[in-house]
Amino acid sequence: MPYPIPQAALPQHPIHPIERALQRPLPPAASGLVLLGDLTGRYAAGSYNRLGSDGRTVVPRSNRQGLAEHGHRITAAIACHVARAGGSVEQLTRLLLHPDHEGGRHARDIALRSGQARALDYIHRVWASAVQIVGTTVALGSRDHAYELLAALRDRIETTPWRGERGRTALRVLRAHLNFAETAGGPLHHASERQTAEEAGISRTTLRAVYETVLKPCGWLRRLRVGHGREASTWYLAMGTPRQHVALAVLSRSRTTQYPPDPALEEWTTPETGAAPDIDSTVLARLMGHDAFAHHGLGSAALVITSALHARPAQTITDLIASSSVSRATSYRTLRRLVHHGLVHHHGETWTLTPGALHGIGHSASHETAADSQPARGWDEIALQRNTAGTAARRKALHTAERALYRKTLERLAEHRSRAVVIFRDGRQILVPSVRPDEIPAAWHTPGGRVLDPVTGRSSADWRVATDGRLILITPADQRTYDELAAAHTQALGEWESAS
Repeated sequence: MPYPIPQAALPQHPIHPIERALQRPLPPAASGLVLLGDLTGRYAAGSYNRLGSDGRTVVPRSNRQGLAEHGHRITAAIACHVARAGGSVEQLTRLLLHPDHEGGRHARDIALRSGQARALDYIHRVWASAVQIVGTTVALGSRDHAYELLAALRDRIETTPWRGERGRTALRVLRAHLNFAETAGGPLHHASERQTAEEAGISRTTLRAVYETVLKPCGWLRRLRVGHGREASTWYLAMGTPRQHVALAVLSRSRTTQYPPDPALEEWTTPETGAAPDIDSTVLARLMGHDAFAHHGLGSAALVITSALHARPAQTITDLIASSSVSRATSYRTLRRLVHHGLVHHHGETWTLTPGALHGIGHSASHETAADSQPARGWDEIALQRNTAGTAARRKALHTAERALYRKTLERLAEHRSRAVVIFRDGRQILVPSVRPDEIPAAWHTPGGRVLDPVTGRSSADWRVATDGRLILITPADQRTYDELAAAHTQALGEWESAS
């Protein structure tokens, strides 16, 4: 890993006039990236190595593959800087294709190897991706700025109405991702579906349903990269949309047989659960993984009501419905369960948590509830009484078995040998072995990617070795050179990886 080079020690290059035409000037690091390239190797991580066929060892990539990926990362970083500075794709194109800018070497290599049209098409694809990323993310200037952003996101989550069972489940999943983001130090974090399900205390099937119906459509979460092998998915936390409660309500009504409301008859008035939501998500994050709050236990409603009562003690039933976003009927049912375990006291018209409620320790408040209540002595006892004890352990054991089976499947696929392909040419059969990149004999290789005929020992003009190590049959109808074929393969491989 090269040592960082101080900015004062870098040679001062003249700024291109396009940089002065931007709405905001580029940061010094961005200008250095455009003029001098990646001198410190910041964008080279993972470019020159990959996991081997066994899934454990690291195998170096060829120089061409490593340089291409490294150059693409530099190009994408420059595109994001230009987009954040209010530039356009034409300005980005002129910056990258300028002969004195080292940061645009990758785009100029594509232009030399595959033509100007393909280079421009590549720049437009990178620009479209950069505009989308810049439009949905926030530039973080420091670690303190990142924590301020996460604190604002936590406040937004705690003051958003999460109505219905699906909404409360989405709150648990979002709080689990916020835990991962706080550990990572920013909204960009890594987490697998199984890891998130264990953190939120729900099943993986429910997790996927919440992802697709609530969190992703409402703008709370965005998956930047799908996990594969031992690598988890890459997520980005956002602030969500102000129409989040509307989306939940429409979704819940669309799966029922009720007729839509009639404004003339004043049907389905504004619910009282959306007045002033206010919960303590820290308490929710601490308790949501326990077996006592599983689906058939106390449930998510008890989890949200406990968090709301901890944030604001001594609430009336009307205040509690508004702060927890739980309906009146569900609130009364949940409060009866909490009173039964001695976790909530009822004084006149107000409800309050008992002193040991956050630890699952119940108390009898008065003689009115003493005969009906059974004060709990911990969350484990409540889980036993609700027949949900061991739910988290069984879920974790299932996920461990699934991970082991998945890794065995990857190992079998890595050892898979595909059949050879037989083609007919000039009235005779030609056997084309579909060998792996690390299985091509060294005797087949010659300078320039040519292939030696094993029978005659001479170079064959009809065959080439592609960048992925497979054989390419050059037909008279195919007028592209080997470099163009290799570039087409690299482009198709990159598009396939980005689509997956």
